[in-house]
Amino acid sequence: MIENRPWLNVLTHLVLIAGVIIVALPVYLAFVASTHPNNAFFSDMMPLLPGNELAANYGEMFRSGMATAGTPPLTLMLGNALIMAVVITVGKIAISIISAYAIIYFRFPGRVVFFWMIFITLMLPVEVRILPTFKVVADLGLLNSYAGLTLPLIASATATFLFRQFFMTLPDELTEAARVDGAGPLRFFRDILLPLSRTNIAALSVILFIYGWVQYLWPLLVTTDPRYYTIVMGIKRMVAVSDAEPQWNLAMAAVMLAMLPPVIVVILMQRLFVKGLVETEK
Repeated sequence: MIENRPWLNVLTHLVLIAGVIIVALPVYLAFVASTHPNNAFFSDMMPLLPGNELAANYGEMFRSGMATAGTPPLTLMLGNALIMAVVITVGKIAISIISAYAIIYFRFPGRVVFFWMIFITLMLPVEVRILPTFKVVADLGLLNSYAGLTLPLIASATATFLFRQFFMTLPDELTEAARVDGAGPLRFFRDILLPLSRTNIAALSVILFIYGWVQYLWPLLVTTDPRYYTIVMGIKRMVAVSDAEPQWNLAMAAVMLAMLPPVIVVILMQRLFVKGLVETEK
């Protein structure tokens, strides 16, 4: 039993408050920066209170983007990032859960070998095999396309491994009961495994959505057309202007808006996300 010590409670609260401040302060400063004119950042002291240019800055980013950085309107970049994140999330989960299902519930020669071949790809992320992957995508004519942005990132050894481990915890009686009931492989997968995997799918969806949303290196390589810029690419271009001063107020407005979709997903999926991480349904 943990002894109740007042000083320990005070210390815990202080640590929590310090953690919140460390996390929230950069976000607050970015928001403040997005509400001021750009010339406010060339003075000796950065403003610490919100300004009166919020509507103008955010409106300009939605209407025309940042012309000096060559970025399109923010709505287009947010839409591209959303498409990329959703396709990667759905694709990874669909392929992974089907692969794990085949490895666990089908007896075919070499299934263990195939699993380890999938698992070994954890040591070969896109960044390691980026040149041959780019060559394949270019030869297929998928540069400057949604297929080129998403297809090379869909396969996931991590998700396959997690679904495999979960399926291994399910009792064999489920398979036997389904077989006695006359359920075929597809019905067993649809009516039994998918409902039982709900929390696992939810937890992975949050992680994979954020993974797809923050992609930078791969979209930078396969995209030269501004119509396919993602929001992370756009922010990098806004702050890396070579022949002019960065417009920090507009860049920070883009940063604040780029944070919203992942935050919304985490908030909406929080309960299932936590449950999927700490529990195993049987």
